[in-house]
Amino acid sequence: MAGIPLYFVDLQDDLDDFGFEDYGPDCDSMRITAFLDIPGQDNLAPLARLEKYAFSDNIFNRQIIARGLLDVFRDFSHNEEDYLTVMAIVVRLAEDTEPTVRTELMEQIPPIAIFLQESRPNFPTSFSEYLMPIVVRYLTDPNNQVRKASQDSLLILLEQGLIGQYDIENKVCPILLDLSAPESDDEYKVEAVNIICKMASMVNKSTVEQLLLPRFCELCGDGKLFQVRKVCAANFGDICNAVGQEATEKNLIPKFFELCSDSVWGMRKACAECFMAVSYTISPEVRRSKLSPLFISLISDPCRWVRQAAFQSLGPFISTFANPSSAGLYIREDGTLSIRPSSPCPTGNNANDMPSSPEEQVGEKLESLTDGPSASCENSNSDATEDSSAIQVNIGVDQTILTQSDNADPYVTKDIKECQINSYQEVNSRVQSAEDVFNTFLYWRPPLPDISQDLELLQCKTEIHEESCPVSEVLCNNCVASSEIKKVLQSLQEHMDDPDVQAQVQVLSAALRAAHLDSVGCFEIKQNEEVNGNYPEDTPGLVLDPSSVNENTLSSLPSQDEAINPPSPTVIKNMDSEEQHSGDNKALEAEKNDPLHEEEKSKLQDIIPQPLLDQYLSMTDPARAQTVDTEIAKHCAYSLPGVALTLGRQNWHCLKDTYETLASDVQWKVRRTLAFSIHELAVILGDQLTAADLVPIFNGFLKDLDEVRIGILKHLYDFLKLLHADKRREYLYQLQEFVVTDNSRNWRFRYELAEQLILILELYNPNDVYDYLRHIALTLCSDKVSEVRWISFKLVVAILQKFYANSANSLGLNFINELIVRFRHCSKWVGRQAFAFICQAVVEEECMPADHFVEHLLPSLLSLASDPVPNVRVLLAKALRQTLLEKVYFRSVGNPHLEAVEETVLVLQADRDQDVSFFATIKPKHNNMHITSLEKQN
Repeated sequence: MAGIPLYFVDLQDDLDDFGFEDYGPDCDSMRITAFLDIPGQDNLAPLARLEKYAFSDNIFNRQIIARGLLDVFRDFSHNEEDYLTVMAIVVRLAEDTEPTVRTELMEQIPPIAIFLQESRPNFPTSFSEYLMPIVVRYLTDPNNQVRKASQDSLLILLEQGLIGQYDIENKVCPILLDLSAPESDDEYKVEAVNIICKMASMVNKSTVEQLLLPRFCELCGDGKLFQVRKVCAANFGDICNAVGQEATEKNLIPKFFELCSDSVWGMRKACAECFMAVSYTISPEVRRSKLSPLFISLISDPCRWVRQAAFQSLGPFISTFANPSSAGLYIREDGTLSIRPSSPCPTGNNANDMPSSPEEQVGEKLESLTDGPSASCENSNSDATEDSSAIQVNIGVDQTILTQSDNADPYVTKDIKECQINSYQEVNSRVQSAEDVFNTFLYWRPPLPDISQDLELLQCKTEIHEESCPVSEVLCNNCVASSEIKKVLQSLQEHMDDPDVQAQVQVLSAALRAAHLDSVGCFEIKQNEEVNGNYPEDTPGLVLDPSSVNENTLSSLPSQDEAINPPSPTVIKNMDSEEQHSGDNKALEAEKNDPLHEEEKSKLQDIIPQPLLDQYLSMTDPARAQTVDTEIAKHCAYSLPGVALTLGRQNWHCLKDTYETLASDVQWKVRRTLAFSIHELAVILGDQLTAADLVPIFNGFLKDLDEVRIGILKHLYDFLKLLHADKRREYLYQLQEFVVTDNSRNWRFRYELAEQLILILELYNPNDVYDYLRHIALTLCSDKVSEVRWISFKLVVAILQKFYANSANSLGLNFINELIVRFRHCSKWVGRQAFAFICQAVVEEECMPADHFVEHLLPSLLSLASDPVPNVRVLLAKALRQTLLEKVYFRSVGNPHLEAVEETVLVLQADRDQDVSFFATIKPKHNNMHITSLEKQN
């Protein structure tokens, strides 16, 4: 350290020789090139002196010139001849042999370009002619520091849009392609590919596709340098985003597969880290059919670091399957998740509209029953495909739509059933035309083989026989249809490796099971009719009367999980109809009685590939912490809201157990992560699921460590406003628990509580505010930390405003009297000062009518003029001079209270304390103020 002063002295001596002896570390206003304006012994003009020092033998002189070029351009850019002279000096200086001079020059290129763009009309031409060649040439400079400065300058110029399209295509891209060529030097190649990846998002899409994309694909397979492939893998998502979906799927996805299977684990780790960015730019079909299996292979990678990166990216990758509109949500411009307001729409216009929760579905169905058949027939058009137990498949050329019942409803009236049968084709056409409605099957399914003719034939046979045949014949036809579907399934078993065939087998398996359940239901109904002697005169279709439904019938219907999540396809053997019927009954009975099978089915869904969800759910397994990452549970908790948004509230049962496991994790960091995001999860799930599943966890977090409670506290208002009024009122008494902290020095915790209480006031009525929140506010006003006290005074003002805004004047008067006793007559000067601040804020915010203020608060406020503590009188002077006298009410002629206020101000102006007299004398800024609501009330 002893060499620093000597170096500074030498530097200062050199600066003195240049003619500005006053230049030093404390001189901020002097330009670096100020010596050009000071006449020296050489008697040269400023430009001549600039040229002399720019090509001096002293390296330090040339560094000073290069560092001060921006100031030089500011001085000489107004004259065209001087401007060209300076530009010629810059070009000559760019050929300096000293690397430090070239580095200093290159660092000044971006600010010079920005200045010239603003001041020179012919900037594009001069920049392209003089400065751009310097930037391009320095990309191949032998000195590493110069190249680094040139790369940074190039990216800045591209980001600011200072380089024209012609220069990009004819100067920048060619040199980058030459540097990244196979025969190029390894160090240059790594730097070039890094620039290519970073500039991809700053240039036109066509430029990237035509000039840079082929070379990038070539570099992804560079077998010589793994550093090149690693740079490509780390920036793969940016390139995909730059070229778009078509080029990504055609050119980049095959290269991405190669990188994910690279022999170097660092490459695979980089691919796992950018997986989400790649997934965002491709189609849902490719995401499901290609990227999902690829990601599973990274999760099971033999290298622990690759598995760790894959599990960290698992939640973000799952979130790329999300469609918030399907859950009735939308993302605002600020990035927050909000509930989409329900817009009234014509009844039956959308076959995919459905209630947000099972409880709402039941409620709507019961309402349709009580309204009668005439009122429910029209409404059932849109619900026919949801409430029927049949599988309706309509496969077109470009899309495949599967509408399957969520739950077979036994309480279906005759008129509703007729509407369902008659509007089958109408509903299907309506579903196909509703392109703006999200359909989970359409969202990710690839087109399946066209078997629509066979299925239509089966459907027609079934409908014809249902209209003309008794129940026994319907049972027979169902068996025939089931046997034909089984033959199709058996023929597809040889091609189970194809994902399209697997999807088709799942559809047919679900149709087979539904047909079988219909047969069983018809058979039992017929038995009940024979026993009870009920023979309908005319049976146009299968009609379930509520009086004829028994427990056996209900148990034979498929559950909601069975309808949404069909089981995996199995090989079906040919057997006699009787053996097949008994075998299916045994299999169904075994499934019902197997608790493990029910638990597995509860985790099934159709939004994302099931293996991805299974891997995500396994992140809470303690074994994962030992074999993958000790903080894997934290990553799981961090991405859980995104996964929940992807699956939707209808599939919350898949994540419920995982969420409860994370909420009880032994690591407080995991619980803290959940606490910070529980309000977002409440928006996703809705009020019913929030009250059932999130409120108990929320209550547990309230009693947790302060590190966890702060997450609850920061979004307390956001969570409470989502609850029903009765459930929200239960937390009134628990709010005071936030005042007590594990560490009394954690004052920011209490500060955050006061801020949240200001927002929470709108959620409760004045009586609850007076009984519960008033005590918390007064307690915070007496806090040891001033920051907490000042924000608490604002809370007191907000409470007072709450009372008068809701016409609770009696509560407001009682609160005012308590404030006078507690603060105006406080033995400590801090309390009396707080009273002056509260009165000032009341007037500023216009919390109460002016006549109430002058009657109840003004006398006590004016009495502070005789307070012995100057700090109290200072705040009183500010309140009177800067606030009260600014109001039209107090400045109006004839106001009886104006005289008392002016007398107090005169007393304060003559105060012995200079600060008090200053604030009482300072002239307030009179603005053209409109008559506010405070004056309108009088």
